[in-house]
Amino acid sequence: MAIDPDDFKLTFAPLDVSEAYQAADTARNGAVVLMSGMVRDRTDGRAVDYLDYQAYDAMALRVFGQISQECRQLCPDLSRVVIHHRLGKLRVGEISVLIAVGSPHRVEAFTACRHAIDSLKQNAPIWKKEYWLDGDSTWVKGMNAQMLCP
Repeated sequence: MAIDPDDFKLTFAPLDVSEAYQAADTARNGAVVLMSGMVRDRTDGRAVDYLDYQAYDAMALRVFGQISQECRQLCPDLSRVVIHHRLGKLRVGEISVLIAVGSPHRVEAFTACRHAIDSLKQNAPIWKKEYWLDGDSTWVKGMNAQMLCP
């Protein structure tokens, strides 16, 4: 069976949840799982003013493709993997990343979606600088996103 094309994007434009969902949706799906990451108002107790995302675009898109391949190794029956990431200055509440995975079964869609965001945060050459309301700023290194909910 042929694999439907995946959808990867880096953009300075606002991300659209419905666009990512539609890109992951096919007639084969029994589930689409969509993860939306957004700029929160506090990090480690500090008030956030805004974030600035930068990327090595060509390499990041290649990493997105590798992430999709890894997802398909974990869950071979996936229909589509969608990874959209925003760059530039983002204010509190704005969406920074969308991951959407379409699959005939929900368990595989959840598994692949979780793997995709965890792998993206660890491996994609995308950097974030947090600007605090007190005027200070901090570069953030890649996070180990393998944490589980308490």
